Amino acid sequence: MRKTRKLQRGASYHVVARANRQEFILSSDAVKQLFLKTLLRAKKRYRFEIITLCVMNNHVHLMLRPGRDESLSRIMQWVLSVFAIRFNIFFGIRGHVWYDRFKSKVIESLRQFVATFRYILENPLRAGLVEKPADYRYGDYGFARDGPAGLIDREAAAVNMSLPREIDRNRLVRAIELARPT
Repeated sequence: MRKTRKLQRGASYHVVARANRQEFILSSDAVKQLFLKTLLRAKKRYRFEIITLCVMNNHVHLMLRPGRDESLSRIMQWVLSVFAIRFNIFFGIRGHVWYDRFKSKVIESLRQFVATFRYILENPLRAGLVEKPADYRYGDYGFARDGPAGLIDREAAAVNMSLPREIDRNRLVRAIELARPT
């Protein structure tokens, strides 16, 4: 029996989707770009903010906040199913792309927000893909530097609600880096 997904109106979520059989389906730039294009299409279809994200080789992390009266489940179902269809067409294959339904966790405090943001930011570092998070092309820094435009919401409402108005997202990233244990 499936565990009931915890949902909370107006909340931000840490969402993780893993590839079937832990395969590195997202290892090529072309497939990562396909996933990003799918996310951009979803943002035209649904109202939600992407606070940060990281596309790894066999999974993705998203910190997102659905808009008013939007369903996290509906957004993610659309993203993952449309990507799976396009992935299978791209490679001329059939079958499951994702391991299971996506995992999600409600972010309930500023401390949890910062910890989750940092966890997603440092995921490529922990995986041994880069020496510092800023070097990873498909993480927050890479998206801030190289786009695609409109993917990450730089003025995400979750940041504005959690932090004083004068603290911007770049300052938050620098604060997280400084708080990192040496």
